[in-house]
Amino acid sequence: MSDDRQAWIEVIAEDAAVGELAELYDTYRAPQTGVVDNILKIHSLNPPTLRDHAQLYTTLMFGKSGLPRPEREMIGVVVSVENRCLY
Repeated sequence: MSDDRQAWIEVIAEDAAVGELAELYDTYRAPQTGVVDNILKIHSLNPPTLRDHAQLYTTLMFGKSGLPRPEREMIGVVVSVENRCLY
């Protein structure tokens, strides 16, 4: 599926990242693709929020919960579809 929508949020590209941001990009690079997901790059101007966002996601998806992981993923998919957001 092709999508021509572009985010208007300024981000620092992976090859331009330095210091803490470069370290965070290396930490959160997706193993399947070797790139940092855009949902994390939107925090590039404030690296602590990138770290905190990733921690929140990890807690929600992998932490103790009454919902099994597949149900959590399904909720994410439904919310993304409703928001017309690429998952």
